[in-house]
Amino acid sequence: MPPRIPRQPAERGPNRVELDARLSAELLSAMAGARRRAARDGDRQIDTAHLLHSLLESDPQVRQVFDGPVLARLLGYLVQRSIGYGLLWQSSVEDSGSVPVVREAGWSPAAAFAMDCARKRSEKRGDPQARGLDLLVALAADTECRAVEVLGRAGVRAEGLESRVEAAEGGGVAGELPP
Repeated sequence: MPPRIPRQPAERGPNRVELDARLSAELLSAMAGARRRAARDGDRQIDTAHLLHSLLESDPQVRQVFDGPVLARLLGYLVQRSIGYGLLWQSSVEDSGSVPVVREAGWSPAAAFAMDCARKRSEKRGDPQARGLDLLVALAADTECRAVEVLGRAGVRAEGLESRVEAAEGGGVAGELPP
């Protein structure tokens, strides 16, 4: 008798182990933190603001991109998410228009796209692992995502982040963030 459930074809593309090998320990930690944060807040999906919050908490290189007062404003704003403005986001799917909307639990389309862009950025740099700074640049590049909204509310212009990240990657001092 044939099985009731037909066999599914093998998944195309990299599997979970291969994906994890392409991410730094800091980025894996940030992803896990974003997943926990979304579950704790009762959000349907992990969005770019969850990723930004976890990056700021878990990756020292990402924190170095921001000076003390800006970092404090960002973290303060993100902490308020579950009790204030973030409640407006709970019933919606983050869609910045960069990818088709998928209405299921997991990663928002914008967050999944940012992760993919982070991996591509690391490959261009010749690094086999995407890092937190790669994800920060990817988040800032999507001007319609929630992470950019958070950055803007904290007084950070997303347009200037890539050059600050490049300065941080080169070992230079990033200096003050432009308003």
